[in-house]
Order: sequence, then C-alpha cells, then structure tokens
Amino acid sequence: MRTIKILFFLVGLFWTVVLGAQQEAQYTQFMFNKLAFNPAYAGNAGFPCFSVLHRSQWVGLEGAPVSQVLNFHTPLKNEPVGIGMTILHDRVGPASKWSYQLKYSYRIPVANGKLSIGLQGTLKRYRVDFSATNAIQQGDVLLLDDPASKIFPNFGVGFYYQNNKFFLGASLPNILGADLSFSKETEYRTDFSQETPHFYFMGGLILNSESIAKFKPSILVKYTQHAPVTIDLNTMVILYDKFWIGASYRMGGDLGASIGESIDAIIQIQLSRSLRAGFAYDFSLSKLRDYNSGTYEFMLDYCIKKNDQVLTNPRFF
Repeated sequence: MRTIKILFFLVGLFWTVVLGAQQEAQYTQFMFNKLAFNPAYAGNAGFPCFSVLHRSQWVGLEGAPVSQVLNFHTPLKNEPVGIGMTILHDRVGPASKWSYQLKYSYRIPVANGKLSIGLQGTLKRYRVDFSATNAIQQGDVLLLDDPASKIFPNFGVGFYYQNNKFFLGASLPNILGADLSFSKETEYRTDFSQETPHFYFMGGLILNSESIAKFKPSILVKYTQHAPVTIDLNTMVILYDKFWIGASYRMGGDLGASIGESIDAIIQIQLSRSLRAGFAYDFSLSKLRDYNSGTYEFMLDYCIKKNDQVLTNPRFF
C-alpha cells in the first residue's frame, strides 16, 4: 500500500497542475544538453554532433522517473543556419511520454559573438497503462481499464548568444498547452492533467581560459505557472582540456526543503578529440531522500571533426 501511494504521488508530482509541479524532465548535465532545452543552440557547436543521455531518478523508489535523450545537430555548410533533432522519452510509474522535435536556428553576428534565433516543431505522445496500477478505491472513474494515449503537436522558440567567453539563452520549447486527461467525464477534465508551457533561462562563462585549469560556472532557471522556480547552479573545473570535474546545487523543486532539492556531482572525460563521456550523481535533499538511493545520469557526446579542424572554445559551451 505504501508503494502504491508513493507511485501515485510521483505521477501527480510531474503531471498535474493541482500539485503545481515541473512537468518536463530535469537533467543534471544540462550544460552539455542545451539542445533539449533550446532550439537556438542547433549548429552552435560548429560541427555535426550526436549525444545520448540516460537518467534514472530516485533509484530504489518504485515508479520513479526514468528519462532518455537523443540529440543531433549541425551547422549547414557555408550558411548561418543550424538544424537539429531531439528525441525524448520519459517514464513515471505507469505513464510514459515520447517527444519528437525538429529544430532550426539562424545565427547573426553580434558584438564579437553570434546571436541565434531558433524555432522548434514537436510531436508528443502520452500513454498511461492503467492496467499497471492498483486502485486504492474500486470503481474510480479516473482509472480506465486499458492503456490510453494521446498524440498532439506543439511548437517553440528560443534565443541563444555565444562568444569565446560566455553564453546566454532563453527559450519556450512548448508554447501551447494541452489537455492530457483521459477521462470522458466533463467534471474531471479540467483539473486531472494539463500540460503547461515551461520557460528556460541559461548562462555560463569560461574563466582562466588560457590556463591548464579552467573554471566554467553555469546556471539554469526553470519556470512554469503554478510551480516553484527551480534553479540549478553549477561550477566545473576543466583540467588540461580533458577532465571535467564539477558540482551543482538545485533549489526550488520542493517548497518544504529549505536546504534545497539536491547536491550533484559531475565528472566528464574527453576520451578523444571527438568523443566525451560524462557521469552525474544527485544526492536528494528533499523529503524523498529517505526513500531513494540517489539519481544517476550517463551521457556520451560525439562530434564529427575533420583532421584539419582544431578544438576551439565553442566546445566548452
């Protein structure tokens, strides 16, 4: 019974407006996963790049969130245009979501850097397997007998500025709201499950750029209506341009957690001039810390570079 209650708490935490929660997945290695947040980043790495990320959140808690991301983006040859694609998959208890995103960006030279304007088109599929649930109250009209799904489109915009020293970005990946309720009863549809727009603001800079030990602080701010603002603060140390070691502090996800949501550790290794691997671990500070053994995140990033191309500062961003 205790596990079932926690399971429904998690579904509500991520999906309902009534509980006032962030609905989109969060990523500890956000500074290396900017395309998933902002379409304007497409092509800004300077090379065709692929990345994959897996996140297992609150390990040990039945029905806890699990997320995967696949990114690809590239600048078009001899044009200020970038294109990209992101595929997202999230699973929380009996509920799952697939998101297929196409991205376009146009870069304009501004003040020794480039300002990118991005557009995004999205197709989402939500699915809930009601047969995997165990209703506490028999005959609950909100629980259907069979799996149910919904498919709907969306679109978004983003802005991203980058030079050799810092980056700034703002985005609204999904402008349209959506009714995710599967109930046919009118009296339940307005408050069971609604998707709302999420705003993202990000920034970061490189310090001691000529040193063997570089510092890269970054910030990500997430906002959606009816939910607390979530802020991720991160600092990375880059040693010999090969080893990335850092820590993050996340605040705002749990209004009852005065000390914050989590403390995170990140390690990345530049395995070759094209391939980088990363690992992150989150230690929960919220009330859920007694019910899980932490959050794990793995990622790989691969950029296709020609032999005559050198590594430059944009790879830090």
